[in-house]
Amino acid sequence: MDHQSPKARGEWGETVALEYLKKRGYAVVDRRFRSRFGEIDLIVKNGEFIAFVEVKTRKNANFAHAREYVSKQKQSKIRATASFWLLSHKTRLQPRFDVMEVYAPFGVDTKSPEVNHIENAF
Repeated sequence: MDHQSPKARGEWGETVALEYLKKRGYAVVDRRFRSRFGEIDLIVKNGEFIAFVEVKTRKNANFAHAREYVSKQKQSKIRATASFWLLSHKTRLQPRFDVMEVYAPFGVDTKSPEVNHIENAF
């Protein structure tokens, strides 16, 4: 049984998502970038894109898909934070907003969590 805090589970989910992306050729640009507008879990690049990634970790999708927890308000915060990041980090890459779902029925003890990567999520 998983007795870790939601923060610890979330950080574990971000690490799982990042490993998934690295195996698919993405390079890490930044992690847990914070501004006064909010936080972006992962900033990665691949090809012509720089992706601002929101990671949602859940036990399962029985109640709702993890992506459904990225509300319009959360999307606005992510966009504002990404704009702030882009002001201080010059890039020619095309910005994109992705959502990653990490399903871990046993929390951080899940051996093979299910990962779904939704490109251009919003």
